[in-house]
Amino acid sequence: MKFRFVQVIIIACSAISASYAHAQSYRRLTAADFEGVPRFNRGGVVAYTNCTIDFKYQAHRENGYYKLNFNVQLVMNRYKSWIDHGRITSTRMLQEVLKHEQGHYDIAYLEQQELIRALERTRFSQNYQYEAQALFDRIDARYKQLNYDYDDDTRHMQNRGQQSNWNAFFRQKIKYMPEES
Repeated sequence: MKFRFVQVIIIACSAISASYAHAQSYRRLTAADFEGVPRFNRGGVVAYTNCTIDFKYQAHRENGYYKLNFNVQLVMNRYKSWIDHGRITSTRMLQEVLKHEQGHYDIAYLEQQELIRALERTRFSQNYQYEAQALFDRIDARYKQLNYDYDDDTRHMQNRGQQSNWNAFFRQKIKYMPEES
């Protein structure tokens, strides 16, 4: 029996308020992160992950331009994320599903980190609200495409060789992530 594994990451942006640059530490997903109720569908989806990037900021004028004090949080929405355990036939299969799902979380984590670094080095004009949203949208579009490419290349985890290549890619990207400034 062939299963199709699908992972979706929803990236959202909310603006205005809060505090300072904050990069959370990287983490590994476990089955306990998937507390939502599975949705049955025609596509054979076995798992769904829902992450949100929450982007808040306050602007202050500095030497003729605006700097943003910001907080960019990656949230794993546990109650919207699910695994259909009834279709998981072994511990090994669960581990493979989690590894594939980890790739989608990694994509969201890499997006969060890139957004933090871009905000740290950007000087904004008085039109900072538009510019901050455009910056987020530009970065978000690249990572949405990366997410799509990941599922397409791995055929939702079915292509084991490509899955292995992507796993190595994520390990390298996270291992060599630049330090915060």
